[in-house]
Amino acid sequence: MTSARSRAYGRVIKTLSDLAGAKLHPGESDVVREAADALLFCEDLGADDDAARALQATRELLVQLVDSGRLMPETAERLLDDVEACGPLSSALSR
Repeated sequence: MTSARSRAYGRVIKTLSDLAGAKLHPGESDVVREAADALLFCEDLGADDDAARALQATRELLVQLVDSGRLMPETAERLLDDVEACGPLSSALSR
């Protein structure tokens, strides 16, 4: 884990706190938090199926939230960028 990944994790947690209740239901926040947790401790996304699945679940959730109008595209993109930044560099390239 690097300091940059730790800072990204902090941004994810702050965003989830800011969106809690009004924009995100608890189960939805859990999906995003689980991905951030998994990526934070992931050394190689290609070798960590759990982290890859958690990241994919977050991507799918954010698409649903944008499509439903519950999140602005910019907010979802920023949150996804921060979640990806919790992981090893390769996670940002795996889109």
